Order: sequence, then C-alpha cells, then structure tokens
Amino acid sequence: MSQEPDTIVTVRGLKIGYGENVILKNINFEVRRGEVFVILGGSGSGKSTLLKTLIGLYTPLEGEVLIAGHNLLTDDDAERMALLRKIGVLYQGGALFGSMSLLENVRLPLDELTGLPAPLKELMALSRLKLVGLGDAAQKMPSELSGGMQKRAGIARAMALDPQILFLDEPSAGLDPVTSAGLDRLIMDLAHHFGITFVIVTHELASIFNIADRCIMLDSRTQTIIAEGKPDELREHASDPWVLQFFNRESEPTHAAHPN
Repeated sequence: MSQEPDTIVTVRGLKIGYGENVILKNINFEVRRGEVFVILGGSGSGKSTLLKTLIGLYTPLEGEVLIAGHNLLTDDDAERMALLRKIGVLYQGGALFGSMSLLENVRLPLDELTGLPAPLKELMALSRLKLVGLGDAAQKMPSELSGGMQKRAGIARAMALDPQILFLDEPSAGLDPVTSAGLDRLIMDLAHHFGITFVIVTHELASIFNIADRCIMLDSRTQTIIAEGKPDELREHASDPWVLQFFNRESEPTHAAHPN
C-alpha cells in the first residue's frame, strides 16, 4: 500500500487484541506531515494500546500500519532500524534513567544507534536540551527536576535522532494546569518551527483544544473510532451524543427515582 505525499502515517483495517479478546477493530486513519494529531477517548478505550501498536510494540491481529512509507511489522531488520531512526517516543512516565544526568539520558539513543564521535554526540544531546528549555540543567539528575521538566527532558531524548514524527503517551498526565500549558506551547513550537509531526494520546480537554490540528476518538463500547476531525468542529457538530458530552464536559444524563 502506498501513501499520499503529505501523509506520514497510514492505518488501514487495524484489529488489535489478544487471542479472543478484541480491544479495537476496523481502525482506519491517516496522519499528515507536520500536524499535531491526537488520539483520545475514555478510560479503557484502547488509546495507549493503539499507540504501542503504531510504533511496533504490539502486533495487530489484522491490518497494517505504514510510517513514512515503511511497515515496522514486515520490514527486514535494516529497514526496521532505519524506520526507528525516524520516530521518537515519550511514554507516560517519562522513563528517564535515574542514575544518568539529563545529558546522558538524551545522549543514550545516539550511543545505542549511531557511531558518531563522542564530542558530536555530546553537542547534539545538549542542543536537544536547549530546544526544550533545559540547556542549563544538562548535568542535573532526573530526581532534581519537577514533573514538567522531566517531561521536557523526555521529549529532548525522543528528539535525539532528529525524528520526523514524535509519539507521546499522555504527556500532560500528573502536571498542574500552568505546567501543562507550557508543555502544550513547546509541542506547538516544535511542530510549527521544525515541522515535526506529533501523534499524541491524551484525554486532557484543555490540551486537545490547544494543540490538536485533528483528532480521532475511540470508544470502548463499539471498539472503534466514533469521531474524527478538528476539536472545535467535534465539540459543535459531532453526530454521536457521547462525543458531544466528552467535548462539552457533560455528565451522563441522570433520572430521578420514581417512588414505589
């Protein structure tokens, strides 16, 4: 399957699960180059499972995922390694190594996947930290940082190999509103100034309206995508009542009990 020139991720006919237990089915969407694309949905809808399938950690039951024209599941080892250089990942916890400084954490992908000279790797790692506003914290340990700074450091590490696309799993989780807004601004700056494509899993409405060019919404009841489009349009014009409730922060309808 080929991709359109402005498409960097193509998902077709994806079915995800474990044996008889199906989590998601009939998943189809495309992500365009340079956009911030958000995967959202309620708890247990399969958001993080879908993201892990997109980056090749899970093997789908059916369907295919193309990233920059390549398929992580079917490419040979050389092609797979080339593809991994084009993507960066930030997991929900940040996953920084506590025994390493920030600079060492960010340099790790360069150590593992390149044969560059040590001074150049050091320079590249420092430049990524500067991009996320942590140039002065290069020698600090993760335990010395706030939650927001740890997330920024995680993004810097995900950018170590100059990826075309970054996958972020709940980047605002556990952050206060001010810190979360600062992280949103960083994501928008990286997308607009460096042309990085973002695929982000989140359920934070404020972030969705701040950063998303387009989004898809997963539903655990139907096990598939129930809405796709721009957040503002879905808030105003979604055809599914549950989508309207989600975007407008409305609770489920309640009914007064009738006396016996």
